[in-house]
Amino acid sequence: MKEVIFSPNAYCKIMMHSAKYPHCAINGVLLATDDKSDEKLKSITFVDVIPLFHICLPVTPMAEIALSQIELWADSVGLIIAGYYLANENINDMSYEKPAHKIADKISEKYRSASLVVVDNKLVTLNHSVPAVKILCNVDGKWKHLDKFKVIVDQVTLQKTSELLQRKVYYSLVDFDNHLDNISLDWKNESLNKQINDAHFNEKKKKL
Repeated sequence: MKEVIFSPNAYCKIMMHSAKYPHCAINGVLLATDDKSDEKLKSITFVDVIPLFHICLPVTPMAEIALSQIELWADSVGLIIAGYYLANENINDMSYEKPAHKIADKISEKYRSASLVVVDNKLVTLNHSVPAVKILCNVDGKWKHLDKFKVIVDQVTLQKTSELLQRKVYYSLVDFDNHLDNISLDWKNESLNKQINDAHFNEKKKKL
């Protein structure tokens, strides 16, 4: 069984992107450490995510610009684009076959172990108790859900997700649509990462 592990930054930001735009479809990319021996590993840890769009997901030129910038920056800090996440505008919609999500196919062409993460909107609640994501992998050119994948989001991360959602911290999240409207806004969300890390650290201290 392969473990798919979400760091606090990665998981919280996916949930906050979804919560900031509950009336929209949203998407983004997941980042992992660049490990050339990836195919032999029994687990992958998504250390961060970069939120992409919430206005018009299928706009190819914007997606290409965003992915190019993200890839350059990720390479400079030893990370790779290792997955793609999405949430649909309909609370009951868990589909991922729409043209906008062909980005996932392109990521998989470069990184064969890439994951496709679909957010279950019904589980994105203020009292966050279980991971609200479904994981798929690319098998022979098709995205499939496999039982061999185990999603790991620790309880501290789930608790801090609840707290951050209740505090409406998601309003400070910047996706690429926001950045393209105002280039001074930081699509890397370094300030938000610090808030998440501080919250996670403080919660762990309480448990010691």
